Amino acid sequence: MAAVIDPLIHTSPAPSLDQAFPDVVSIDAGGATVVQADRLLEVSRYLRDQMGYTYLANMTAVDYPDHLEAVYHLYPMKVIGNEPSQGLIIKAHATDKDDPVIPSVTSVWPGANFQEREVYDMYGIRFAGHPYLRRVLMWDGFEGWPLRKDYHEAYYEGDTKPFASRWPGGHHVRAEERARFARNVAYPRHWDPAKATSPDESLPVVDVSELNTIHTQKFVINMGPQHPSTHGVFRMQVTLDGETVVDVMPVIGYLHRNHEKIGERNMWLQNMPFTDRLDYFCSMGNNTGYALAVEKLMGVEPPERAEYIRVIMQEFTRVQNHLFGLGQFLSDLGAFFTPILYAIENRELILDLFEMTSGSRMMCNYMRFGGVAYDLPPEFMPLAHELAFERLPREIDELEEYLTANEILHSRTIGVGVLPAEAAIGLSISGPLLRASGVKYDIRRHQPYGIYDRFDFEIPTRPNGDLYDRYLIRVAEVRQSIRILQQAFNSLPDGPILAGRKAWQIRVPKGEAYGRVENPKGETGFFVVSDGTANPYRYHVRAPSFVNIQALREMSIGFKIADIVANLGSIDIVLGELDR
Repeated sequence: MAAVIDPLIHTSPAPSLDQAFPDVVSIDAGGATVVQADRLLEVSRYLRDQMGYTYLANMTAVDYPDHLEAVYHLYPMKVIGNEPSQGLIIKAHATDKDDPVIPSVTSVWPGANFQEREVYDMYGIRFAGHPYLRRVLMWDGFEGWPLRKDYHEAYYEGDTKPFASRWPGGHHVRAEERARFARNVAYPRHWDPAKATSPDESLPVVDVSELNTIHTQKFVINMGPQHPSTHGVFRMQVTLDGETVVDVMPVIGYLHRNHEKIGERNMWLQNMPFTDRLDYFCSMGNNTGYALAVEKLMGVEPPERAEYIRVIMQEFTRVQNHLFGLGQFLSDLGAFFTPILYAIENRELILDLFEMTSGSRMMCNYMRFGGVAYDLPPEFMPLAHELAFERLPREIDELEEYLTANEILHSRTIGVGVLPAEAAIGLSISGPLLRASGVKYDIRRHQPYGIYDRFDFEIPTRPNGDLYDRYLIRVAEVRQSIRILQQAFNSLPDGPILAGRKAWQIRVPKGEAYGRVENPKGETGFFVVSDGTANPYRYHVRAPSFVNIQALREMSIGFKIADIVANLGSIDIVLGELDR
């Protein structure tokens, strides 16, 4: 049995970066540590090995007029010194915008893999030493770097909304008439298919001699992008030896719509309903993460009642997401009726609460900077109270009675899809997937936001990191969410729900902020940069589905092709946030 990794164990602090690297690092106006690009790997290893920053939560980039900037948000998996760490932000600059190069940190934090590929895809920064640097959201051969400020998409109208062509004011002209046949788009093929390696050759060779004694030939199959068990338009490029998986390459981007580019076109408040479209099961949590980031820059704190309402909405979100996720996971295993019935019926009752409060069942658009949009209607409390105190505890007991000791579930899940704790941390995995591998880490406890530090709840962990533990973790987290909901209802105060007044347009002070929340699928983060105008200068989403999908290869090699469907289901992805 593996030991539980508890981040609340203290370690002795090492010398700070400015002491260890006085000529290499500097502090920018926002308090972030800027590292010389040619020394980034050396500094990164020191941060991981000597200072305990083993977890790369987020990595992205920003396009400034004179340079491209890579940004890394790091956290320790153990408390450094006497106080819980608030994390560390380091940056590296690529000053040659025609040929920007920064060393890859994948050898230090493997979780940088897909995130560096995304930055390369969107900004054109080449990460020297990356094991597989190619586009991840756009297709090979796409021309240009879409998140750069000088990139103009098809039918470009302006850098920011509202566009002058819109009513009222101005004279409306159809964009298609001004950009006939999309003249501002060209697709020269820098990528030569004839020179590209075949899918089989592009994957590492794995020694399968110990996996079976039957002579077989290795071959590649594609699952998806249209496949019932890929949970959306997602493709798995699977290399098999017989029925044994020897490699997996996730192929994504089929649903990509450049969410972040649109977010930088929008005004600040316009992005609130836009966050609903990421993980559409968890819009309340998405709203909250974005609100936290902007509130940090504005210096705004929601009133007490709004804080409690936010907790209630987020925990109901966790319950309905986990119930539905368990139903889908069990469906992937072949169980069709009972799990889905429990999941959908109870989820619909929670969506009733969302609808009566926000006006929508899934795209809630409910949080606001400084509070929430509407107070709870009179009908809310009796139904919500009955759910939290009566129905949901009874339903989760009954679900476990059917499933937890089921021998078929045991045979399909115990010892299958194992993800060790060290691998989970290195791959930047978060949420139930991380805690099922024995890592006791939850942002609500270790970097509390809102009023989560007032609630008494446990952080469930499991030691084995297999499919069965991921099932048990989500059941346990539903129970803890019910526990939080009961406390919140017992303490819900009266009072205002919004700091200040409602406004349709705001100006956010200059600066940058990262708002992170413990969403049901893992860490959802919003990194925003403001230049003081009515639109974000940079708007980035750290999507847990995008980062967590990196674990699929680790948990699948050596298992059977039938297991890979269950492995994917146990990650609990939503393509809306994976592709963005």
